[in-house]
Amino acid sequence: MNIQIYWHKRNFDTQKAERYLKERRIPYQLVDLSKHRLGKREVELFVRGLSARGMLDLTDTKVKSHPVAYTDSTQNIIDYVLDNPRLLRSPIIRCDNKVMAGFDEAELRELLG
Repeated sequence: MNIQIYWHKRNFDTQKAERYLKERRIPYQLVDLSKHRLGKREVELFVRGLSARGMLDLTDTKVKSHPVAYTDSTQNIIDYVLDNPRLLRSPIIRCDNKVMAGFDEAELRELLG
């Protein structure tokens, strides 16, 4: 099992996810999006797991003012996210080929199988 937590801002959901995994001694890898460039396959995996608009942080005012908030084109959203990963919700938790955004204990338990 390969677990990665993609994040770009320290928030309560990121901290909760880390705490949940640490308490259960489940190994994970933190991926800081300000230092790590996302690949196209990673973003496409996020789209399959969350939907194109579902992976965007539409509550953030910077994202709301960006053109990505007003497009429904999956390819345009992928292109915008590849150029600017700060548009993504934080954290995005990936376990092999399954993905979730934010922190929900029941959903994370299901993701981990």
